[in-house]
Amino acid sequence: MPTLTSSSTSSLGDVLGLYSQRQEWSDVTPLPQYEEANPAAPIFYSEEYKDATDYFRGIVRTGEKSQRVLELTETIIRLNPAHYSAWQYRYETLLAINAPLDVELKLMDELAVSFLKTYQVWHHRRLLLTITRNPAPELAFIAASLKVDAKNYHTWSYRQWLLAFFNDDDLWAGELDFVDAMLAQDVRNNSAWHHRFFVVFQSGLREGETDRGRVIRRELTYVKQNISLVASNPSAWNYLRGILDANHLPYTRVEEFVKPYAASTQDTSTTDLVDLENPPPPRGAELPCAPAIEFLADIFEKEGGKDGVRKASELWRSLADEYDKIRKKYWEYRIREALQTVQE
Repeated sequence: MPTLTSSSTSSLGDVLGLYSQRQEWSDVTPLPQYEEANPAAPIFYSEEYKDATDYFRGIVRTGEKSQRVLELTETIIRLNPAHYSAWQYRYETLLAINAPLDVELKLMDELAVSFLKTYQVWHHRRLLLTITRNPAPELAFIAASLKVDAKNYHTWSYRQWLLAFFNDDDLWAGELDFVDAMLAQDVRNNSAWHHRFFVVFQSGLREGETDRGRVIRRELTYVKQNISLVASNPSAWNYLRGILDANHLPYTRVEEFVKPYAASTQDTSTTDLVDLENPPPPRGAELPCAPAIEFLADIFEKEGGKDGVRKASELWRSLADEYDKIRKKYWEYRIREALQTVQE
């Protein structure tokens, strides 16, 4: 049966004991949680959590907003950081008593690292920033958080929100350098690739519309070079696909680059060549790589006609039978759909 236990993070409750034993809380009538006599899946709350939430419901009923309410909500949040009502009431209390938000942000620095994967922590931080209007220090905080978990969705999402919400040139200035550094640490970091796409193509193309062609060429070169380092990296291949889709460019534009990665044998005469436009697979690369086969199949399918579908189907069959067996059913579906299209 589900059990809600205390967090390893220390709280005031660890030192002061249960709220029911504290004289300063004797004026509050705790309100127990309503539970059916025989619940289908009872939750075994810890005694500390049950005590704190009983008193929380008591103060919500009276509408109290005070310094001690901040203490109470902090206790609950440390025990259950996903307790949305505690977060919301804490935020309302902060505003009601005009509490110093810089102090609250320092507490959030600690809680965010302790509970990186909890959405409510990051949402609360967003609410605070909409009031403090001081986003600059946040970039350093986010960078530190990513050292704990470089792929955490909530951290990256918060960074994108910060950039888009404040839309300050100083905030955007070093973003590509930041992403470059993250990908240098781990070229397979899909979150970092997604963030690069956001910065370059989803933020209004900050270099200016007249520079779009130059930006596209730069990004194509960048992703090709990274693919040449780790040929089987699906994140980089998805980024290549995203560049073309976002800018309505034909996949045939990169066909010459893709083919060597989809080949079963390596042309060693090209591995030592310096070709920034179409860097070949490195010597000893494991070929063919599944993402390249998929990409080449899409190129052939987009050619249209029976010949294009035939060539694409042959590649999908190789994925289903040998190079990507885990998605065998999917590739067989692609073959059926494509053949049905040309038969109609």
